[in-house]
Amino acid sequence: MTAGGAADNTGRAAIFDLDGTLLDSMGVWDRIDEEFLAKRGITVPDDYMAKVSAMQFMEIAEYTIERFGLHDTPEALVAEWNDMARRMYAQAVEPKPHAVDYLRALKASGARLAVATTMLPDLRTPALEHAGMADLFDAVVGVDDAGDRGKEHPDVYLLAARQVGVDPAHCTVFEDLLAGMRSAKSAGMQVWAVHDDSSDHDWDRICTLADGVLFDFADAPRRLQ
Repeated sequence: MTAGGAADNTGRAAIFDLDGTLLDSMGVWDRIDEEFLAKRGITVPDDYMAKVSAMQFMEIAEYTIERFGLHDTPEALVAEWNDMARRMYAQAVEPKPHAVDYLRALKASGARLAVATTMLPDLRTPALEHAGMADLFDAVVGVDDAGDRGKEHPDVYLLAARQVGVDPAHCTVFEDLLAGMRSAKSAGMQVWAVHDDSSDHDWDRICTLADGVLFDFADAPRRLQ
């Protein structure tokens, strides 16, 4: 602790997912899926979101084309999704409760802050700017920077740790996605689960795996491990 009683997180890092973790945005993708498939006369299957949740965009496009027998190219699907999402992220998506205050408190405590996301740069940049977070991070990386390996692999978290210069053992990952939590734990990182409705089907397993859980960043840890 510092002399003023606040936590001292020098030498530690917090690595954050965006969709469903810092940003209250998973409903955006529900709407995009519904609108995209409706244009093709298809209703979103109940298991679709769970199937694609850990994939990066090109994998989702390839899976979607194969599953529904579409004639689009993967590149065309990604471009269409990006156009739909860019408008929503730049205008409508808001932070999770107390997320910005928590980021500022961590930064003031000496922690290094990073984003590790599946979102592509042309989405994550306007989203961070709209949410008032863009100037708070020491590194922002995506799976596109980590060999296009999705969050079922730890690569993006390890890349974030390297970019902020902190050993994985002193990194805490904040995630809403079970596959991402498993990967971060496999890399020796602490994991705090952030509740999002999109992960309700995995919540029991998430609670068993995570080092801590939260529904509001007002309850997030002030002292990182």
